[in-house]
Amino acid sequence: MAREGGVVPGYDETPVVAHMKGREVMIEVNIGLGRGKATVWTCDLTHGYIDINGSYRS
Repeated sequence: MAREGGVVPGYDETPVVAHMKGREVMIEVNIGLGRGKATVWTCDLTHGYIDINGSYRS
């Protein structure tokens, strides 16, 4: 998707969009600092989720 600060020539986002709809998404980033590994847990931050949780005050 990106390399050396720019979009990879010929990048096709169609398969990426399909992959991102899955339950688990693996993202690899190389910043040139060696090898490492982390697990990140997130939540649903879709527009619908934000609308539901933004419609009330605590």
